[in-house]
Amino acid sequence: MAEEKIIYVDELAGSDETGTGVESSPVKTALKAVELGGESVKILIKKDEEGFKDISGAALKKAKKAYTELQRKLKKQEEQKKKAEEEDAKKAEEEAKALEKAKSIVLTEDESLPAAQKIKVRQSTESRGKRVKVSGWVHRLRVQGKDMMFVVLRDGSGYLQCVFTGKLCHTFDAITLTVESTITVHGVINELPEGKTAPGGHELVVDYWYVVGKAPGGDDAFNNKVTTDADPSYLLDNRHLVLRGETASAVMKARAEVIKAFRAHYDDRGYTEVTPPCMVQTQVEGGSTLFEFNYYGEKAYLTQSSQLYLETCLPSLGDVFCLAESYRAEKSHTRRHLSEYSHLEAEMAFLTFDEMLDALEDLVCDVIDRIMANEPTRQLIEQLNPGFKPPARPFLRMKYADAIQYLKDNDIKKEDGTFYEFGEDIPEAPERAMTDKINRPILLTHFPAHIKAFYMQKCPEDPRITESVDVLMPGVGEIVGGSMRMNNREELLEAYEKEGIDPSPYYWYTDQRKYGTTPHGGYGLGVERFLAWLLNRYTVRDCQLYPRFTGRCTP
Repeated sequence: MAEEKIIYVDELAGSDETGTGVESSPVKTALKAVELGGESVKILIKKDEEGFKDISGAALKKAKKAYTELQRKLKKQEEQKKKAEEEDAKKAEEEAKALEKAKSIVLTEDESLPAAQKIKVRQSTESRGKRVKVSGWVHRLRVQGKDMMFVVLRDGSGYLQCVFTGKLCHTFDAITLTVESTITVHGVINELPEGKTAPGGHELVVDYWYVVGKAPGGDDAFNNKVTTDADPSYLLDNRHLVLRGETASAVMKARAEVIKAFRAHYDDRGYTEVTPPCMVQTQVEGGSTLFEFNYYGEKAYLTQSSQLYLETCLPSLGDVFCLAESYRAEKSHTRRHLSEYSHLEAEMAFLTFDEMLDALEDLVCDVIDRIMANEPTRQLIEQLNPGFKPPARPFLRMKYADAIQYLKDNDIKKEDGTFYEFGEDIPEAPERAMTDKINRPILLTHFPAHIKAFYMQKCPEDPRITESVDVLMPGVGEIVGGSMRMNNREELLEAYEKEGIDPSPYYWYTDQRKYGTTPHGGYGLGVERFLAWLLNRYTVRDCQLYPRFTGRCTP
């Protein structure tokens, strides 16, 4: 008979992980005690302050039964594990043999076929029925059985489904092909039969192909690097890979088409495009938002706006515009702020404030009309923002004073529970709340002079306010800021003094009022904000190739 082994169990202070079963180091459960002591175990158990006592017969029987069941489960798991390992080893061996065999399969181009004409994916429809050669990245990959493989190829101009059959699927490159590898395919593009779907309504039946550059698989595979639920910071670190996705690339293509439409609008309206400097020694929007740098021993800044330079072009070039980067050093973490953004700016001479508002409305509506009239671009808009409807004319024109009253009438208050009063700046949140509630574009005009830039023209009938405007869009808020510019030299000099600005570095700007002044005005449009509205993006960061904002200047 086996010697009886005593195991101590303390349900209050014992530990199944560190306990050894002796009185000074008890375990926590009877099951652990049976595991340590075996069938002939004697268990002394402590459940309260009275100390260790013999375990009851029923509890001991229950613990032994649980132990037996546990052993049975462990044995079964071990058998299943061994079987799985054997199956994996067999599978690995078969795969290794298949790969080795695949290495011996060499593809050669059939010389009897017509020479393949090199095309881009965008030329697929016009190339149907011809033998073509297309190069690109493997966007999607699907293996169907042993003798068929579908690859959606991407080259930046579009997507093309390619079908591989037979020997083409059996090569080493075919078996080890990965998403984002680059390949070249030869074959004929055929229209798909009724009921079948693929990009463009056709597919390329491959007769010859080869790998140009293979992307990694396993843990480093593209699909493991970029996932929709990844942390935003991780996605920004890997923006170079995110841009390969269908959504990000669609946004960038739409952006390019929108910029084309802006330029086409200005060209049609007789504006001249200019290219102002981005390194400056004057400020436009306040010193606190300037990025300063050392320019050959002098203090200089990255431009906040090209407006002042555009104004100097009016006498020689007439109405002008530019599309350039602007830089703001304000430490804003909102979803509509960037430290570097594409700034579309225009200046016009010999016009009234109302004419400038008309020009702004014409800009937005004409650009949208041009975009929607272009079928590929319209499809991009509908892909990214289903149900988008162009804004109806006329835009709502609302004065700042009326906006203050609207906030009161609609119980939109400050954080402290008080109402906004005339003379106070309306922050982003209440401005957006108002715009979203009205749900149409708003030309918000006539802001108080003391909350606007020094160069803005004051209203002749009320010098407290300016001939200024913000264009507000539902869902994104302000996308344009503009005004008439001071055209009186003495008034501008007074504005410099009031703001504490030394007029000397601005001599070239002030001279515009000395050598033939004129009523003139202009505006700046944030391209990323315009796109965020048009494409229904949550943040302007999604509308820039490599966004720059507080704390982010990589990659």
